[in-house]
Amino acid sequence: MTVTIYHNPACGTSRNVLALIRNSGEEPQIIEYLKTPPSRAELTSLIHRMGVTVRDVIRQKDLPYAELGLDDLTLSDDALLDAMMAHPILINRPIVVTQLGVKLCRPSETVLDLLSSSQRDILTRENDAS
Repeated sequence: MTVTIYHNPACGTSRNVLALIRNSGEEPQIIEYLKTPPSRAELTSLIHRMGVTVRDVIRQKDLPYAELGLDDLTLSDDALLDAMMAHPILINRPIVVTQLGVKLCRPSETVLDLLSSSQRDILTRENDAS
């Protein structure tokens, strides 16, 4: 199975998801999206494939969400996508793509729905606060 993770190594949830993928026996393609952001078309496709809204994928927790006034509910999807393209840190993570689907894997265990193999070992989960 091919597994792709849009990953931020500084994020505990993202690290947990990566560990769960590897613990299933898969070695995923890792895209550190802060270094190599998806194109607008790729991000739009991922959002569509997840069946969620653009606002569902925007990270509200950190700057620059508040600074940019992205909490304005009248902003269009295009405006939100523009912000994510300009500031990739606004893309919530981790997004995982497999043959079984695409999901924003928060909480970490959400990734288990996308893996065809079960977990091989017991893992200790990091704090998912990030």
